[in-house]
This record gives sequence, C-alpha cells and structure tokens, in this order.
Amino acid sequence: MAQTILRHARCAALLCLPLTAAGAADYFPPPDSAQGWRTPRNAADIRGVAGMDAARLDQAFEFEKETSQHGGLVVVRHGYLVYERYFGKGNREAHPDMASIGKAFTSISCGIMLKEKRAQIPDGLDTKAFNEKYLPEAFPLSDPAKAEIKLGQLLTMTSGMHGDGANPGIVRGADLKLDPVPRAAAALDQDAAALRTPMWTRPGEGYAYCSGSPHVASIVLRHLVGMEMQQYIEEKLARPMGFGSWGYALHRNGATLPHTPGGGGIALRATDAVRFAYLLLHKGRWAEQQLVPEEYVAMCGRPSPYNPHSPMSLMFEVNADGHVFGAPRDAFFKSGAGGSAIYVVPSLDLVIYKMSSSDAQLDPALTGLPVTYQVDHSRDDWKPRPHDQFHDGPVGGDDGVRRLLEMVVAAVLP
Repeated sequence: MAQTILRHARCAALLCLPLTAAGAADYFPPPDSAQGWRTPRNAADIRGVAGMDAARLDQAFEFEKETSQHGGLVVVRHGYLVYERYFGKGNREAHPDMASIGKAFTSISCGIMLKEKRAQIPDGLDTKAFNEKYLPEAFPLSDPAKAEIKLGQLLTMTSGMHGDGANPGIVRGADLKLDPVPRAAAALDQDAAALRTPMWTRPGEGYAYCSGSPHVASIVLRHLVGMEMQQYIEEKLARPMGFGSWGYALHRNGATLPHTPGGGGIALRATDAVRFAYLLLHKGRWAEQQLVPEEYVAMCGRPSPYNPHSPMSLMFEVNADGHVFGAPRDAFFKSGAGGSAIYVVPSLDLVIYKMSSSDAQLDPALTGLPVTYQVDHSRDDWKPRPHDQFHDGPVGGDDGVRRLLEMVVAAVLP
C-alpha cells in the first residue's frame, strides 16, 4: 500500500494563515528532527504556493510504481515539500543503496576540496592526477597513458579508462562497442582495482561510463584532506545541512570496503536526498554558509569542456542539448542503478528525488544502519510487467529516469 505523508506547514497551519511562496529563495529547512520541511496542507495549497498540479504528480508516482519494486517520489518547489509518497519498502527513513547517485557526492566533495586545498592542487581540474604526489599507490603505472589523465577527465568519465561491463565508448556522440573487461581479480583491493582499470582510448578522446574513474578522484581527495570521503561529507555537507542518519553501502559479500567508494553506494533518507539537490539549486549555499563553491556547482549544471562526447558534466547528466525533450534545458540530474535519481531544475525552482530500489538495495546489512520503521512487504514478489508482442513493458532504467522528470515538469502550472 502506498504510504502518503502530508503534514501541515509549520507556521501557516498553526496560525491558520494562507500559505505563501514569498521568501522561498531564502528558506532552508531545519533538520527533520526539528520539524523539517515546510509542507502544504492540501492540493489547493500545492497549487497556490508551489504552482503544481497534485493530480499530475500522482500520475508521475503511479508511473514510477510500474518501473520499480520499491520506491518513492519527493518533490520540492519554491522551498515547499509539495509531494512525498512511497510504495513497497520505500520509506522516508529507509537507507537504500543509491548506487551511482553517490558519484554526484564524489564530484561535489572534490569541488569543495579544490577550493579548500587550492595551495596543494593549484591546477584544479586540470591537474594530472596520476603522479606520485596525488596517487603514489598508482606507481608503477599500469599504462603510461594514465600520466596524462586530468582530474576533470576523471570526473566527466573521459579519462580513457574502460567503461563498466559492456558499456560502450562514446566519441563525439557516436557509440562504439567495447569488448567487456573481466572483473578485477579478487586479489586486487578496492583502490588497486580502480587504479589499474585498463585504458580503451587516450585521455580526453572518448567517454565511457567507468565507476573506477570517480573512485580514483576520491583517492586524490582522501590524500589531500587526510580523511575518508564519508567523514569529509559529514563535516562539509551532512552536519551543516542537518542530515539524519546516513552512510554508505560498505558491507558486501561478507566483507567491508576499507574506503568510501567514490563510484557509488551512498545511502540517504529521502528528505535528505532532496536537501542535497536543494543545496545545488541554491548554487552551493545553505542558509548563511557557502558549502560548495558557486562556480563549481555552475559547472555541474552545464556541458563540460572536459567532455565533448556526451551530455555528462562533472558527474551530472545535463540537458543543455534538449535530449530530455519535456524538461528545461538547465535541468541536470544524476541517476543510479535501479532507476533512482536526484534532479535540479533551476529555472523552475524545482528539485526532485526518485527513490527506486530493489530488495537487495534496501538490505540494511549493506549499511549497518538500523531499521526504525515498519517495513511494508506488499511488493516483495513484484515483477515488472512483461514486454512482448501482447504487452508494452514499462519504461525503466535511464529512459524511466528521464520520463519521470518530464512528468514532474508537466505538473508545473503555466
């Protein structure tokens, strides 16, 4: 059964005053433990303060239920939490493995690091990362071409390192089939597996979706800031923004990863996932604090000079070319395996979190975080609708991520 959370707005409900969108640009929610996001009372208020059609948001939610076993939809516009519904094991208090959404956190952490440690990494994104100052454990290099890889190429996946599995290489928009690379030998540790990823082209000459690429960037960060990236995120983002419990999916196959995985695996509560998107909507500012350099956030939302091959900037998919036809061209977002995504649409003052998870992604053993809510098992046996000559299968994966964005945007009233 879908779980619906619709709470009274903090001040307006108490005073019985009409809600207003005034001051949205300067509104930042307190932690959920201290009343959290301000929330419209009903569909009329959603229309009035957020300029959105609740019925269309319901349609987007129903679409998502057809594409995922467990999940939810959280929408914030003009500083109001206008929509929050879950299904199956989806819950505000769940900690799903958000998979590649974690790459966005790696990128933003690197943006903070580049400003904070500028004296130690003066060339910024142009820094050639594979040198003994930043990556001593990479030597001797597994391929001499790696000496030319720039940090900006690691963070846009144009390093030349081979993509995950059978993912294609892309050169100036054209897909090139790549032979799958066998998984790293079990003897290789987490860092070595990323550092020794084979090259498929020279740095900058093609794009391939390679999770090892942002992990290498996270190793550079770890050396420069002197702590694990998870600790850095806690200090620079989670604590100032008032996150509740959170972590990483570090426990896998009977072992615990020794380092924060730069390629993914962050696990956030749903309303904290939209806090992160809301931070980016506000150009890296949270209340009176500039947590992320404004210029770095701007680069995340537009095409990158480090990647002329595909619409991937600094770990975010950007819509400047209009490939998501029903969304504004300033929209940018990051998706993860299973169809989850966070979205930022500056021109509409809109952020979205699409929770979309399998049973495996919601296994609490991945994070070690306690389950503090009653788990809904109604969709434990859910299967996607079949796709054959008699049925149109659901639109899933990246196509489903883009379609959900279009549906939520369509809920914005003219």
